[in-house]
Amino acid sequence: MTDTPLIPPTPLRATWRDYLALTKPKVISLLLFTTITAVFMAARGWPGDFLPGLWLLLVVSVAGYMSAGSAGVFNMIIDRDIDLKMARTAKRPTSSGLISIRNAAMFGTALQVLSFVMLWVCGTPLAAWMSLSGFFFYVVVYTMWLKRTTWHNIVIGGAAGCFPPLVGYAAVTGHLDLFAGYLFAIIFFWTPVHFWALALMIKEEYREVGIPMLPVVHGDKMTVAQIGLYAIYTVVLSLMPVYFQAVGAVYFVVALALGIWLLVLSWRLYVHGMSGVKIERKVAVPLYLYSMLYLALLFLAGAIDRGL
Repeated sequence: MTDTPLIPPTPLRATWRDYLALTKPKVISLLLFTTITAVFMAARGWPGDFLPGLWLLLVVSVAGYMSAGSAGVFNMIIDRDIDLKMARTAKRPTSSGLISIRNAAMFGTALQVLSFVMLWVCGTPLAAWMSLSGFFFYVVVYTMWLKRTTWHNIVIGGAAGCFPPLVGYAAVTGHLDLFAGYLFAIIFFWTPVHFWALALMIKEEYREVGIPMLPVVHGDKMTVAQIGLYAIYTVVLSLMPVYFQAVGAVYFVVALALGIWLLVLSWRLYVHGMSGVKIERKVAVPLYLYSMLYLALLFLAGAIDRGL
């Protein structure tokens, strides 16, 4: 009886879905939404005539996705060592080896170059530079420098997520004004609320790979206190454009209602954290999920109000 020769398994080949996964589409969705709504806020309605406005929205959407996606690609390349050690990221295409570092880098570079050219030619040069600045902040400042060195990583590095609305705004106006600055500031102070709620949920994973997130370095009590503080900053800043008459009553009512609930959820988390009881995932999830809805609805309210 002869032994059946062993046939080596066919090596897996990356598909377009794997390259799409490199761009972190779930993360980009909210960033892209703030970009598009910023276009409507800048234009105070539809950006120009119908077809040129539609073309601008298409360019900003595609170029914005490519720029943010490029940042996600390089983030996966740089963080592939720690991604491999964390359950939720171990199967990413770069950490698993499905896509080589060379191919991922070429893909990410192509996305960024195409995004910059599209925004420069079909939008405005300022929009292109704002997009590139967001990429630089996320890849160099956050991923390469702050993420592994300080618990302030989210506070400072989170500025990367503040650039998308500036891209949309600048694509319409060719300049940035005080209102655009408030859009930047709102996301800047919202980011710690959102990401520290996530960090509370997966702090043990961060601890195992040596990432100095706030709950790992200073514990749950310090984290919930900081979340509460930044939630207050966020709500106050979200209402400031009303004072300067950059927005009207529709935005004010929506922003106030959204802000009150953000403070309520932050307060509940604060009380739980200060009680000394371990913060389980189910305790932090409501604030984490709502924070995403909060930002989306706030920017949608701004777009509708400015259009009216």
